[in-house]
Amino acid sequence: MPTNTSLQRIRVGVGGWTFEPWRDNFFPKGLPHSQELHYASRQLTAIEVNGTYYSTFKPATFAKWRDETPDGFVFSLKANRFATTRKVLATAGESIQRFVGSGIAQLGDKLGPLVWQFMPTKQFDAADFEAFLKLLPRAVDGRPLRHVLDVRHESFLSPEYLPLARRYGCTTVHTDSHKFPAIADEQGDLAYIRLMRSEPDRATGYPPELLGQWARGARAWVEKGPAKEAFVFLINGAKERAPAAATELIRRLAI
Repeated sequence: MPTNTSLQRIRVGVGGWTFEPWRDNFFPKGLPHSQELHYASRQLTAIEVNGTYYSTFKPATFAKWRDETPDGFVFSLKANRFATTRKVLATAGESIQRFVGSGIAQLGDKLGPLVWQFMPTKQFDAADFEAFLKLLPRAVDGRPLRHVLDVRHESFLSPEYLPLARRYGCTTVHTDSHKFPAIADEQGDLAYIRLMRSEPDRATGYPPELLGQWARGARAWVEKGPAKEAFVFLINGAKERAPAAATELIRRLAI
């Protein structure tokens, strides 16, 4: 049986916390918008922040998020798109440094993985991709960084890709999606899973039996060793169902 310690190494959440339909089916009626993060962070164990992909935030904002959330909660941050949506990845150094130096260290222990999301049209080129991986910093303000690569083109199924990512200590997103390839890396310590098939006509987004399978898989992963961690995000698809899917997955993990 999984131990309480191992289950603490499984994080489950959604993408962001400001979404109008969630004010009808997740947040309590009448909850002020300013309290949505406070509420969401007490129902979930992680949130993947999408806003950092589009905009640059100030250190005070990251400090505010840190202070509004409970101990043990973790933010996964999408890196700014200017670092990844370019033809030549080797030129991304300045954008990478600008994002990492924008104040994310203010999150302290609540700073989770950094997700580098690539365009669905970005194809795998080993030399160019390795040039990008060499630019990723290992730490910020003395705090170790974990890098996750969200690659979305079929060419990344190449047998060259995963060994290259591992060589630079990077995790690859495992995506459950109709649109993107599912790349499983069984050799790393961190599993980063994005479940993107939620359906609007299901109260929990995913069928209960599938959520049960993902829960069993996450438990089995962290039971492999004390360094194993899993992040599971219910995201995209029928986004209005994401919180219900995430809270149901958390419930099943506790069974």
